[in-house]
Amino acid sequence: MNFELFNFHPQITAGIDLAGYHSPTPIQSQAIPEVMRGRDLMGLAQTGTGKTAAFVLPILNRLMNGPRGQVRSLIIAPTRELAEQIHSAIKTMGERTRLRSVAVYGGVGINPQIRALRQADIVVGCPGRLLDHIGRQTIDLSRVETLVLDEADQMFDMGFYPDIRRILSHLPTQNRQTLLFSATMPKEIRHLAKDILHHPATVQIGTTAPAETVSHALYPVAMQLKTALLIKLLERTCTGSVLVFTRTKHRARSLGEKLSKAGYRSASLQGNLSQGRRQAALDSFRSGKCQILVATDIAARGIDVSHVSHVINYDVPATAEAYIHRIGRTGRAECRGEAFTLITEADTAIVRAIHKTVGRPLEQRTLPDFDYRIEEATLEKRRSAPANRARLKVAPRGASRPKAARRAGRSSKGAFSWLSPGQMK
Repeated sequence: MNFELFNFHPQITAGIDLAGYHSPTPIQSQAIPEVMRGRDLMGLAQTGTGKTAAFVLPILNRLMNGPRGQVRSLIIAPTRELAEQIHSAIKTMGERTRLRSVAVYGGVGINPQIRALRQADIVVGCPGRLLDHIGRQTIDLSRVETLVLDEADQMFDMGFYPDIRRILSHLPTQNRQTLLFSATMPKEIRHLAKDILHHPATVQIGTTAPAETVSHALYPVAMQLKTALLIKLLERTCTGSVLVFTRTKHRARSLGEKLSKAGYRSASLQGNLSQGRRQAALDSFRSGKCQILVATDIAARGIDVSHVSHVINYDVPATAEAYIHRIGRTGRAECRGEAFTLITEADTAIVRAIHKTVGRPLEQRTLPDFDYRIEEATLEKRRSAPANRARLKVAPRGASRPKAARRAGRSSKGAFSWLSPGQMK
């Protein structure tokens, strides 16, 4: 199958060629005909499946006819990075159309956005900044023909549900096509879909389990030994670009600094950074200049890098659905990827939920050359010295150690009795 079967406008076809697309992905081949018929759509697909083009191409094709310089399509995304990614895709695929797209999000000046909105045909925005423009009356949404909610489940997780409802109240309800895309389908998103979609077509592409191109492994470890185990994993693993997830902004920044001190080309991506620094970190990671990017879930939305070889969960995500989102950053475009997750005794419940979502117990591994009793004070000293990162020394077995270290110093053989039975390697 190729894109010629969709009978796109010639200028859209030229944009497809510029984007380097040859054959549509499953989500594109199933969603595009339904969208072009004007139907509402529920799209269930993981990240990396090509869903952006599945809605951008039909929107561009629709907007080729009709007035210009009016906001006729609104795309709402949860983060700045994803909004910018979609905006960039529109510019590439729509380069020959002369349609104008503008991305609106916080963290940057609002005045350039106000000027761009005066002639925009497509707006890609985050909920907070969209509400700012609505409040300032600098955006007119009364002529919107197509609404897209991308990564709807993530927007709900981030607390944007009330904002979405407020934005919807400013959109026309008659003759509006609505497209909702989500990697998972919690009950809250089902309720939203029921309210805003009218007799929708449903397209589902592998959303109940992670991509088959990704292999998984769990690495049990004491909390205070996580950084040492992460460094040991990086030493012994042949990696390309590595995306490391943490739960907090502080930990992302701290871990990025520790990896840099250990001799790795690393950067962190978290909410406290300015938009310029966030973009610089992303550009460095995309280009390969930076090998390791440490990020929080929120900051990592919209990272579209095809050469990520490994996703490492330094902290276990809060939900099994978030696990699916995270590991969707590797194994993209039919490439193989690996997902490593460091787990502690406190993570038992979420690990069971991940097993259920994936559909099988994940393999549990330990490293034979890693001393799970190693003293944290010794670790801190070793990992701050780049020249020594490959020669972490083990504290003498009979040496006196602080009580906290003794509590954490169980051997690898007996340290993980809290785990459910599974294969250990």
